[in-house]
Amino acid sequence: MAPQSYLDPSTALEHLKTYSRSDGLSVSELMDSQANGGLTYNDFLVLPGRIDFAAHEVITESKITRNVVLKTPFMSSPMDTVTEGEMAISMALLGGIGVIHHNQSPAAQAAMVRAVKRHENGFITDPVVLSPSNIVEDVLDIKERLGFSGIPITDTGSLGGKLLGIVTNRDVQFRSTSTPLSDVMTTELVTAPEHITLLEANEILRDSKKGKLPIVDKDGRLKSLLARSDLLKNQTYPLASKRPESKQLYAAAAVGTRPADRERLTLLAEAGLDIVILDSSQGNSIYQTEMIQWIKQTFPTLEVIAGNVVTREQAAVLIAAGADGLRVGMGSGSICITQEVMAVGRPQATAVYAVAEFANKFGVPVIADGGIGNVGHIVKALALGAGAVMMGGLLAGTTEAPGEYFYHEGKRVKAYRGMGSLEAMEQGKPVPPSAKVNGGSSANKPPNAPKSNVHENAATSRYFSESSAVKVAQGVSGDVPGQGFLSKAFLPYLYAGLQHSSKIWVFVASRNFSRVSSKVKSVLSFEQQVLKSKAEFMVSTRIQRGYLRDHGLLGVSVVITSFAFAAWLYQYFIPQSRLHLHNIPSRSA
Repeated sequence: MAPQSYLDPSTALEHLKTYSRSDGLSVSELMDSQANGGLTYNDFLVLPGRIDFAAHEVITESKITRNVVLKTPFMSSPMDTVTEGEMAISMALLGGIGVIHHNQSPAAQAAMVRAVKRHENGFITDPVVLSPSNIVEDVLDIKERLGFSGIPITDTGSLGGKLLGIVTNRDVQFRSTSTPLSDVMTTELVTAPEHITLLEANEILRDSKKGKLPIVDKDGRLKSLLARSDLLKNQTYPLASKRPESKQLYAAAAVGTRPADRERLTLLAEAGLDIVILDSSQGNSIYQTEMIQWIKQTFPTLEVIAGNVVTREQAAVLIAAGADGLRVGMGSGSICITQEVMAVGRPQATAVYAVAEFANKFGVPVIADGGIGNVGHIVKALALGAGAVMMGGLLAGTTEAPGEYFYHEGKRVKAYRGMGSLEAMEQGKPVPPSAKVNGGSSANKPPNAPKSNVHENAATSRYFSESSAVKVAQGVSGDVPGQGFLSKAFLPYLYAGLQHSSKIWVFVASRNFSRVSSKVKSVLSFEQQVLKSKAEFMVSTRIQRGYLRDHGLLGVSVVITSFAFAAWLYQYFIPQSRLHLHNIPSRSA
């Protein structure tokens, strides 16, 4: 046999240029509906690029509205089994944002917004203030409700009064609850003058070793307050999502589009709300456009995220009305059955790309809402142009989510339900005897959230079924495995996974694009290059997906995430060089 001749290996890169097309598909070719139909996150892969930087160098900043940038592109869904005050605070501290649900009374929702805003501050411009005639019981009540006890005392008991002292937790310990604060307050104070910069005030607070630093005018009247606990939080949570001017955490909440929601939003705005999400299964409605216009006239500084939408036509209406961001998804969540029951919706990957490609021309970011089951899905959503991903089931099993853990079939779980489920639509109503589980036994029954106040049901308004005598479910209820603390392990795992995934695929964007520097490593830059068709993709074959399904590897998203979470913990016991984690696709709902 004659010896076969080969090309000179040193000419491999030059020979690569002789191919008429690149190895994969551009995003426009991938998303060609006539060729590929509608795609979910499991229907395609991103081809790898060249690595020339470390994963920790990837910058994950991304926009969720025209004016709000998050350090991490993670949002928790406004569902009553996912996001209340504790989840919203944890998400914001870790660089994301939690959207507080509105299937509760307006007062309760406003209290949660207020708790988020008070959790971390720069200058506290609206501190809780008491007078010398208040008693120890008042301080204990504030500590119980708001979580702190360092309270300035003025002669009027309000901001602007002459500063007389301060009461801390140590001052009221072992004291009778009826003791006047004039008998226990600390009067030797370290203060700072009005108009001092935040940096200078922080230096005074640090050197004084005090817990609070009152800011006073030349007449000794209280103008604001600075807390040492906020300095510690800055150090512990460097990615925290904050308003640049006030250094308070961003607070986001959902409302509907009905007349009563205008009163609700007024309460939320008074509590300090920064971002409002208009919560509707179908955003292209006259109710939503009128609501956007009213919000822009009444609260011009409030950021408005509208939706949900899945087409360019829907997006155009809301952008023209003044939306600052769009929420994309219809029937793609693990507990949503809109596509099956109502025969409407769109595969999520196709929907995200179509809306993002259009909305980005107007500077309006989009949020991929639903269908996120693992880190790979997050990366794909961002690659298709989403500014952030909104997660429900992925976070519902964490400690910070509402509700208590219980055991079901020997597994530690938490209740999780779609807002289109019959259970969510019945929220706030008495439970009939026929609805009790096992004749009223609570042995295996998930604990119900304590919602005693009767209020307008958010689930029925979201699905336009307030006046329907017969409710048609567009969601289901169930439970998800316990995931532990969001703040201690789970969200840091998602963050690290996003950085590693971005490092692997993203530099395919610069291979044929000389203007892209190898030192640009931000998610925002990568998204722009994908939309310019500089990244490459590949459609997953039915055979590949069938192989995984036949071998039982396609389970519900929460099971896959549990596996990934366990693998993340496992890496502590394996040298990094030997650790190989693979993203296993999960079935799209």
